[in-house]
Amino acid sequence: MQNDIQQLLKAANEVILGKERQIRLAVCCLLARWHLLIEDIPGVGKTTLAHTLARLLGMNYQRIQFTSDILPADIIGASVFDGKNHEFKFHPGPIFNQMVLADEINRSTPKAQSALLEAMEEQQVTVEGVTYQLPQPFFVIATQNPSHQIGTFPLPESQLDRFLMRIELGYPEPQYERQLLIGQNRHQLIENLQPQLLPNELQDLQGAVRKIHVSNPLLDYCQAIINFTRQSPEYHCGLSPRAGLSLLTAAKAWAFMDKRDAVIPEDLQAVLPSVAGHRLRSGNNDSEAIVAPILAKVAVI
Repeated sequence: MQNDIQQLLKAANEVILGKERQIRLAVCCLLARWHLLIEDIPGVGKTTLAHTLARLLGMNYQRIQFTSDILPADIIGASVFDGKNHEFKFHPGPIFNQMVLADEINRSTPKAQSALLEAMEEQQVTVEGVTYQLPQPFFVIATQNPSHQIGTFPLPESQLDRFLMRIELGYPEPQYERQLLIGQNRHQLIENLQPQLLPNELQDLQGAVRKIHVSNPLLDYCQAIINFTRQSPEYHCGLSPRAGLSLLTAAKAWAFMDKRDAVIPEDLQAVLPSVAGHRLRSGNNDSEAIVAPILAKVAVI
């Protein structure tokens, strides 16, 4: 099964050039059955990454462009009166797809942002007292512009916590940017992609990830990390129990991608910046810098 993952990574890296680690983290997030937040300036490939993964996984894909006037009904759908049958009929919104790109989510008001909460957490939506299950697998990739840009509404902590990881793509290295400038159009490349995995196969992989072994010493190390964030003056508040579960889940997926059946400390360290960076508040916004004190001061048990 891991060989299928390697083929998927290889195909994605042929479209998104020079971003091997970010692509690996995105796939790790998928395997962990959580959601991904990409924070960066416009034009660095956030939408391209989401569309590429959807094509390679054969998933139904829908992009929702968040704006200041978008309404919750524009996301989850609404009940419309059917004059012929004299009853209200629910018309599903774009959230009813296997992969949803919530583009520029912090351009919308908090009311619209909160419409995603139940869908992301519960894998369902409720409209007028009726609950509708979302298709499986279900994965949200949200993009947001840096908070200093005009017209942004910062995501509240409750919303941020729904994302397993936050990553940044950044500018490409010069050699990769040259390939982008003279190479084939990325949209054409995406259209020519063939699925490397099917949705039901992805669900099998997600089930295998949950079976990855976590030893007691590894749990001790994980708890030491969590306790450090709660006691250190570096942070305004520490990691929650849910954040601890997120860290372990991501580490399991990382170990699975490395073809191991047990988590090792290096797995926790590899995913820590992306998992903890948006959950810890400090004087820095860079994920690597935020977790640097943890990696430097918490000993591997």
